[in-house]
Amino acid sequence: MKATIDTLISATADVDLQKIAEKVKHNERITDAEGITLFEKGSLPFVGALANFIRERLHGNTTYFNRNFHIEPTNVCVFSCKFCSYSRLYANKEEGWELSIDQMLDIVKSYDNKPITEVHIVGGVHPKMNMEYFIELMQKIKAHRPNLHVKAFTAVELDYMFRKAKLTTEEGMKQLHAAGLDSLPGGGAEIFAPEIREQIAADKVNADGWLRIHEVAHELGMHSNATMLYGHIEKYEHRIDHMRRLRELQDKTKGFNTFIPLKFRNHDNEMSYVPESTITEDMRLYAISRIYLDNFPHLKAYWPMLGRDNAQLSLSFGVNDIDGTIDDSTKIYSMAGSEEQNPAMSTEELVTLIKQVKRTPVERDTLYNIVKDYSNVNFDNASFEVSNN
Repeated sequence: MKATIDTLISATADVDLQKIAEKVKHNERITDAEGITLFEKGSLPFVGALANFIRERLHGNTTYFNRNFHIEPTNVCVFSCKFCSYSRLYANKEEGWELSIDQMLDIVKSYDNKPITEVHIVGGVHPKMNMEYFIELMQKIKAHRPNLHVKAFTAVELDYMFRKAKLTTEEGMKQLHAAGLDSLPGGGAEIFAPEIREQIAADKVNADGWLRIHEVAHELGMHSNATMLYGHIEKYEHRIDHMRRLRELQDKTKGFNTFIPLKFRNHDNEMSYVPESTITEDMRLYAISRIYLDNFPHLKAYWPMLGRDNAQLSLSFGVNDIDGTIDDSTKIYSMAGSEEQNPAMSTEELVTLIKQVKRTPVERDTLYNIVKDYSNVNFDNASFEVSNN
């Protein structure tokens, strides 16, 4: 790796880029201005090589995945984010779905005797699905399957729950944690910069509120993820501002597991006039995220959003995690026009997808404890093809 990065530095004429590469080589933090420089001047091969250097320094060829399934309690929502293709306003709730606790518990039971380690629960913000409702749901899930990790509720959902219950963030998080909430997903972060957030998601929790909820979760010993919605009306400085706030909180708490860039999709929403980012820009964003977020242990590409081929490509641009089996249980991105309209992959397919690009597939749990190394596992039906479908 050292020879590769030395070659990269010597082949780069731009002094600013040379300085950044030297910092990466010596494991030094880049500044906000340098992050913007990478967006403005860093070519795809340049940022990709730096990101891959960091990825292999941290993880070698290891690429993580987990066995998970999603429950989406409802897509009925009191908020009206302009980029969202998923939710239906509460005033038009007959257009959406609302699952009962029993229906969601039946979904959990459908995975009995299957080696699933995580249930991911997120959805719209429904006024009738309050703290008591979700406490009962988690208690019943834990009573049925105590070892199933419950990763649930974006900070947007939590903020609404706490305000409706007249609880502080600390009080609300303690109650949910005691009821069975194990960790938080990273959704709802969107873009923190107020001048952009107010244009695309004015009525949901602001950046300070989102960060405070995650900080309290970390203080309680819970881990969480972080996301950023990119490729819409934000500028490079807004991306760096967003990541800086995450990096600062991570310096303080060490509670984030992974960063997940989320590509804006323009299908069937109020921002359909905004063109989507190109795959080149997607890969540059992944790479620069890996370079800038030096204190985040993992960078994840959500394969249903990117598609399988592009998820494979991302493994050369800093990514070391491609999420999980999903099992055809999420509609959030398929409704927005993502590459995967029926997002489900078996363990065999995920392992093969990773091996096809010469990486080492390792199954993890939510907290990145290794469940199984698949590097030497051959499946009887390994002749299937991984394709975009």
